[in-house]
Amino acid sequence: MIPLSHNSVSVHLGGVPRDPLHPIALDPSLNKPSSSLSLFWNCKRKRWKISTTMASNIKTNNFLRHVESMKLMPSGAGHISHLNAVILGDSLATEEDDFVLPSHDFASQANVQSPEQYLKMYKRSIEDPAGFWSEIAAEFYWKQKWGHKVCDENFDVRKGNIKIEWFKGGITNICYNCLDRNVEAGLGDKVAIYWEGNEPGLDGNLTYTQLLHQVCQLANYLKDNGVKKGDAVIIYLPMLMELPIAMLACARIGAVHSVVFAGFSAEALAQRIVDCKPKVVITCNAVKRGPKVLNLKDIVDAAIKDSAQNGVSIDKCLVYENSLATKREDTKWKDGRDIWWQDVVPQYPTSCPVEWVDAEDPLFLLYTSGSTGKPKGVLHTTGGYMVYTATTFKYAFDYKQSDIYWCTADCGWITGHSYVTYGPMLNGASVIVYEGAPNYPDAGRCWDIVDKYKVTLFYTAPTLVRSLMRDGDDFVTRYSRKSLRVLGSVGEPINPSAWRWFYNVVGDSRCPISDTWWQTETGGFMITPLPGAWPQKPGSATFPFFGVQPVIVDENGVEIEGECNGYLCVKKSWPGAFRTLYGDHERYETTYFKAFAGYYFSGDGCSRDKDGYHWLTGRVDDVINVSGHRIGTAEVESALVSHPKCAEAAVVGVEHAVKGQGIYAFVTMVDGVQYSEELRKELILTVRKQIGAFAAPDKIHWAPGLPKTRSGKIMRRVLRKIASRQLDELGDTSTLADPNVVNQLIELADS
Repeated sequence: MIPLSHNSVSVHLGGVPRDPLHPIALDPSLNKPSSSLSLFWNCKRKRWKISTTMASNIKTNNFLRHVESMKLMPSGAGHISHLNAVILGDSLATEEDDFVLPSHDFASQANVQSPEQYLKMYKRSIEDPAGFWSEIAAEFYWKQKWGHKVCDENFDVRKGNIKIEWFKGGITNICYNCLDRNVEAGLGDKVAIYWEGNEPGLDGNLTYTQLLHQVCQLANYLKDNGVKKGDAVIIYLPMLMELPIAMLACARIGAVHSVVFAGFSAEALAQRIVDCKPKVVITCNAVKRGPKVLNLKDIVDAAIKDSAQNGVSIDKCLVYENSLATKREDTKWKDGRDIWWQDVVPQYPTSCPVEWVDAEDPLFLLYTSGSTGKPKGVLHTTGGYMVYTATTFKYAFDYKQSDIYWCTADCGWITGHSYVTYGPMLNGASVIVYEGAPNYPDAGRCWDIVDKYKVTLFYTAPTLVRSLMRDGDDFVTRYSRKSLRVLGSVGEPINPSAWRWFYNVVGDSRCPISDTWWQTETGGFMITPLPGAWPQKPGSATFPFFGVQPVIVDENGVEIEGECNGYLCVKKSWPGAFRTLYGDHERYETTYFKAFAGYYFSGDGCSRDKDGYHWLTGRVDDVINVSGHRIGTAEVESALVSHPKCAEAAVVGVEHAVKGQGIYAFVTMVDGVQYSEELRKELILTVRKQIGAFAAPDKIHWAPGLPKTRSGKIMRRVLRKIASRQLDELGDTSTLADPNVVNQLIELADS
């Protein structure tokens, strides 16, 4: 270490590293750095400080203005003289620390080792996207190469229908690339999935060869039961190994899988069945999550009955027997329709011919909440999604073949698709699939699993981080966690205090955090740190991934330069982008492309600081992000008003210490109905029944009336302020049809 008796020590970073303390390893094959970066040890305050000096020969391109890492490019925001920083391996002592710089050891072994290397790759991905992505795509197996056009797109509704195509004409199969390709490359004996059961000590694993065999058996069963290319299959399974097996089996035969989170209610499941009309529904009889037993088969039975009443019948329901949760003899059964997985699937051959598909053929449907009551069927296709998820996984987690990777997400959400199944397996990774709750039997379970499997890459949601943070450091520090190398965050913005705890306590101040921003619709990471490439700021998603051009626009759709706050949009397509909303391309265009013509509108707010770093500020539409799950306010309102005693409801999101956002419902009852605790419970139960437990309101606020304009529009701005107790920020209420309603709501706030 640098002796602390020195008053000021300068470590020059503008060139090839010569000092073992150098925090950023620069690629000597690249051009001379365009700025000079100096690091100082402040002995009095015992922390690192950075200063930057711009070189005079920098020339910028417009598209690079938002990737000005450490002032390598001018942002137009002015010179930043000094910033507080620590090097990876040192703790973030106070909230005054602005940066965590990669250590020399980490950066020198990283897939992207410096800002210069990132900028060189990023610049090429924007200026020559066809060449950039073609080189990466060529690493995968294609039965037939794509046509002369790598990408064909129209991102502007004013010029016609929105269209996105990547690698069209290329013939491939994502299951083949996830499994057969890895087996052929000599990874057949490598563990593909480590399965950890709900109860400690209950586990299992599958090598890539074993996984391929089981996928082929299920694929053969599905084919034998009439499932063919383009047919839909609903998968309603918990986190058993059979869940990724089912996904891969569908992909192998060209069927379109739609995984439904096994926490959705029967009505929500029925809604998805009616929309996509699957040939087969795959489920299990029950699952244990923590101490609770969830009877999934009962939910599926109710959903199938509901679907039949809406004109969609299900002739085949394949049921996995999870005997540790419920015995076979205790499971309700319908002969002729229901069949046990274990009775039929193992009888099929362990090899199955691949259905070769076009890059633009559908791969999966995933339903996500929107601002209206009807969920949106986000449709992803094969080739671009395959290339993009594999590439984002490799670089954002700095993946190495020796890594053991654990993402705590459920495959019922996009994170489980892209970063439990497809992204990791396309890279030949060993993945952990955990059945149970992250705090069962106690808050140390995650770190027990980390130590058991020697997990190196750990990816989770801020909700879990905040929950474990609340339970105290002791549950973390009693475990070693020495294997951890990179941490990751997903689902919502992570607040800086939780980021610091994650970094300091969980990662022992030696693991960079990939704080990723992306969406169901994007297929993969859009803005994300590259762990070895640049300094991180607690709570910032940092800079865009290769090929992604994020812009921040004002309410008129005008791009804002430099330090700013506004609406996050993306111009130009990327390979992982979704292609449409199933059966409703008009809604696809209206929701995502008409708000700001010429751009994809994310629905998120974003700020960009003076150093070019991106900070996500949450949803700007009527969608609430609860524990990383997007829930449309209209869906919850629709469920509430279905109760016979509820006349009207308005739902808003409020800050929640653990979940990020909580659901706050203002409810108006029909005339003559009295408020009661029993009624409150009934309303919450109604939402749980129609959507799922995760959508249940945290607060029911009785409302004799709602604040509406004279035209009848509910003024949600006022409701958000009341829910957040920001009563001095209500603003002008004179345009309300009945301003007195506001006072009544305030009086009833705590009733």
